[in-house]
Amino acid sequence: MVATAAGSYASAVADIANSNGTLEATNADIEKMEKFFGDKEVYNFFTNPTISLEKKREFIDEIVTSLNMQPHMSNFLKLLVDSKRIELIKEIVKEFEVFYNKMTDTELAIVTSVVKLESQHLAQIAKGVQRLTGAQNVRIKTVIDPSLVAGFTIRYGSSGSKLIDMSVKKQLEELASQLEFPDISLAV
Repeated sequence: MVATAAGSYASAVADIANSNGTLEATNADIEKMEKFFGDKEVYNFFTNPTISLEKKREFIDEIVTSLNMQPHMSNFLKLLVDSKRIELIKEIVKEFEVFYNKMTDTELAIVTSVVKLESQHLAQIAKGVQRLTGAQNVRIKTVIDPSLVAGFTIRYGSSGSKLIDMSVKKQLEELASQLEFPDISLAV
């Protein structure tokens, strides 16, 4: 049973995509939507109650065409606009990712580093996470965080419950605690 409205929408999209053989393409479309609606101005446009549904529907047609998305994604976005549920889009994206990962036996690993890591390093990290989890596939999402000083962290598992911390920041914090310097905190 899906507990939230966002989960219900995400489940429906995943089921439709799976049944019509477009799960991979739908996942790619969901990732495009995540980036697109991640833009604050776009999100505010769609959640603004003073903008007409017709203008929002026209904009959806433009989005779907320009991002080369599948027709059922247009229908889905229009459904959200018409039912005044478009504010759930970010949650729907997250929920869809969970369904997609379960359907494809994929483990999501979020790799946080100071600088962008090379693709061969990300591939090595993916292989390591695959060994740890036994998942058939591993998807890597990257995040840049200058406060780590150097190194990286890997978060995986259900809801990111497992963490491998290879950052210099963590090593410095551990060193400070071992030396019993409680007043030392690293500037972020």
